[in-house]
Amino acid sequence: MSATPLPLKICIGRFGHTNAIRDGIIPIEGVKPEFIDVNPQIAAYRRMVRSVEFDVCEIAPSTYMIAREHGAPFKALPIFVSRNFHHSGFVYRPDVGIKQPKDLEGMNAGVRAYSVTTGIWTRGVLQNEYGIDISKITWWVDDEEHVTTLKLPPYVKHVPEGKSLVSMMAAGELQAGFTGPAGLGRTGAPKEGWAAGAAKPAETNYTAFFKDSRKLEAEWFKRTGIYPFHGTIVVKDSVLKEHPWVAKSLFKAYSEAKQAYFKNLPPPDKMDTKEKLLAELGTIVGDPLPYGIKANLPSIEALMKYVRQQGMLTRDYQVSDFFVDPEV
Repeated sequence: MSATPLPLKICIGRFGHTNAIRDGIIPIEGVKPEFIDVNPQIAAYRRMVRSVEFDVCEIAPSTYMIAREHGAPFKALPIFVSRNFHHSGFVYRPDVGIKQPKDLEGMNAGVRAYSVTTGIWTRGVLQNEYGIDISKITWWVDDEEHVTTLKLPPYVKHVPEGKSLVSMMAAGELQAGFTGPAGLGRTGAPKEGWAAGAAKPAETNYTAFFKDSRKLEAEWFKRTGIYPFHGTIVVKDSVLKEHPWVAKSLFKAYSEAKQAYFKNLPPPDKMDTKEKLLAELGTIVGDPLPYGIKANLPSIEALMKYVRQQGMLTRDYQVSDFFVDPEV
């Protein structure tokens, strides 16, 4: 580590457990950060994948894996800044006659983009837990993939001009779809200034695909150890090659920021929505934001498997192909 701090352009989202880094309260040892705001952070994913614009960037893990296979010159640290399970957030029209999971085969389902991490996690559950052949479902998308060189499977189709997932679902052209940012919650490309509440659909009577999803998720986690993650931190290969200590510095800063955040959480009745979600997840998994490869190995291996199964990786990989272990 040099006596002179290393200047790095860093683009990471704001969370309660990362704000201390963003605000300079917890330093990144040996680094002089230039924090760059991109709103929403999803727009930064695209800029990082296509132009490698930042030295350090928060990016969706599935997008990262695909980009890495396509030659992206950056590598991930096992720091996952957002988590949730994904048995929820997938709905269907009540008039389509789904009585069991396999009934989804032969239908049309909507997802913002095929490589969206939420979609991959849920399709992984559908395929591996319920025996659904996802290639027998037509997956309709209304946005482009972050990785432009990704060749999509033949069962993925782009919505026609002038339509969206929202309009197709309302018209019955789609029988199922993801809610929120992963699908029916908004339309249009993720560009800066894209409002979080844009293109909200009207109230619907769509039915949750999995009933009592939290119970199913808790049972799944207990059996498999898989706890879905999002928001991976990646670092340019050139930085890691010339300054390998950066991985440990980032990992240490994120870990300290997380510890400080949890130490100062308000009581349950004063928590905001995100804090309540983390507390709820904690009742299932213990630490709701585990960092490190060892603590996340079943989850990392599961996502690698799902991305491969769903036709977005061309071969099997080792965890070390995608992640630097800063704890070694």
